[in-house]
Parts: sequence; C-alpha cells; structure tokens
Amino acid sequence: MDTPRQSTPPEPFDPSVLRVAGDLRLRGIEPTRTTHVAVRHGVWIEAADWQRLSIDQRYAAFVHATVLRCDPEKPPLLSHESAAVLWGLPRIGAWPRRCHVTKVDGVARSTGLIVRHSTPPVAEARHQGLRLTSVADTVVALAKTGDLGAGLAAADHALRHDMCTREDLAHALAALAPGVTGSVQARLVGELADPGSMSAGESLSRAQMFLANLPKPELQVAHEDSAGLIGYVDFDWGGVVGEFDGKLKYKVPEGATPEEAAEILWQEKQREDRLRRRDNRVARWVWADAMRPKSMVTILGEQGIRPRPRSVWFMAS
Repeated sequence: MDTPRQSTPPEPFDPSVLRVAGDLRLRGIEPTRTTHVAVRHGVWIEAADWQRLSIDQRYAAFVHATVLRCDPEKPPLLSHESAAVLWGLPRIGAWPRRCHVTKVDGVARSTGLIVRHSTPPVAEARHQGLRLTSVADTVVALAKTGDLGAGLAAADHALRHDMCTREDLAHALAALAPGVTGSVQARLVGELADPGSMSAGESLSRAQMFLANLPKPELQVAHEDSAGLIGYVDFDWGGVVGEFDGKLKYKVPEGATPEEAAEILWQEKQREDRLRRRDNRVARWVWADAMRPKSMVTILGEQGIRPRPRSVWFMAS
C-alpha cells in the first residue's frame, strides 16, 4: 500500500423511499407483506427497496419512520445510536430495536419504540431534515452508555473523517456533570481517540489492547526496504507488526472473484515477506479475535507483545 488504507463512510439511507400508509391508500395502493415491508406501524417501504438496504440503512429507515409518526410541530431530538446511524458512525454489534431521543432539561419517559433520555443542554444540528445531537455530543453519549470499543470506534471515525475536532469532543466532555454515570469512560474515549485508526475493528482492537495492559502501539507506520515503500501497518511496536484483517484473512473483500482473491493473497504475502526480511515479526487477527480479547492477546503474545503489570499509555515518553 502506498498510502494508509482509508475506510469509506457508509452510504446514507434515502428516506424518500418511505411511504405513510395513508398516502399509499389515497393512491389506491393497499400495502401487503408480499409487496411492502412495514418499517414500523404506519410506515412502509417497497419490499425490493428493503432487500437492497444494509443493516445500518435498515435501522436508519426505522429512525426516519419513527420521526414520521411524531408530531411535525414538535420534532424529536435524535441522540445516541439513532443520531449515530444518521451521522454514519460505525456500530460494533447490533443496532437497538428502539429509537433514541433526548429531552433537554425535562422529564423523559420512554415508550415501546422510543427511549427518551434526559440531559442538560447539548449542541444540536440538522441532518437530512431531522434534529440530531451534534457529532461530538453523539460520540460522548455513545461513550457513556456503550462499551469502550464502541465509543472509541465512533470517536476515531468522527476524527478521521473530520466530522468533529478534538476541541469539539473536549467541549462536549467538559459539559458532563461531575459523577454522571459513564463520564469516566467517556473521558477515557476522548483521551484514546485517534484518527489514525482506519476501521471500527482497529478501534476495537486498540481498546482491547488498552484494557489488557498491552504496550501502546504506533498507528499507520510506514515501512520501507531497498525496493521502496512496503506499506503502512495497522499497529507497530518496533520489531513487531500487528494487522487487523477485518472479515476475512488478508482483507479479501466480499464478492471478489477467485482470480482477484488470489492476487490479493499473493500481494499480501509479498508484503509480509518484505516486512519479515526487515526483522519484523507479524501478528494477524480477525473480528472473532478482537471480540474475544484473550484470543487477540494470545496472538500478540506469541510475537512477544505481552501484558504489563501497569498501563503506560498515558505516561510521558
């Protein structure tokens, strides 16, 4: 690779394909389970359109459909996972089955399909015609209520794609009341966030490294030999290289032909051979290893990267 590998933001959901049941019936269309999918009660989408949607887009469709069912004079302020999916922030694990909204300085009551959070004033923005908490406030909300890996994946992604700045995150974190549940983890996410992490899997891996007291790696380090640039590695400990391989070994994408897969495997083997000739040991792991940190720790331990009795991630160098 000549440059660090960049992740591509997900394709946003197009809400124009949603239809309110009453509008369909005015046109003489009676939605059925064979022709349409009920995104939620009273809001439908054509079955063919639904089949083309990704998991992220299906949750975004549910969020848009929920807003359609709300009073247009009092649109909700979407937050947490519901704001995250519309901003295009990554998700580790399944999306929730309910829509998350925030009520500022008031009593919040949840219903069957809506989770209402009560919060002090937060920054809000307009996106796709909807009211959302700002990217920074959305990241902080996720960091407070999810696990460390999920919060870090959102923060890294937001910084990498210039969706917010470190100053924006610092401002949102400073607004947290002392002792509020999840504030310690949210501030930790703010400290660990790094735009050099190129995917949610790399962010999760780094969170697991921190929790396991592994040495702190450098990210996206360039390696060269006499032939020129070998590439940029995901993690580097000076003599040991770590590579997160996503869904499949050696980053072979879904849908690749046998010939394309063979070429990717050959190129990656050549790259790894060049790294090893430069006296680098190479550790590789996939999603299953990152989700089970003991597995990833074992893989790294085999190459000499082992937990320490005390974390040194925030110690002055």
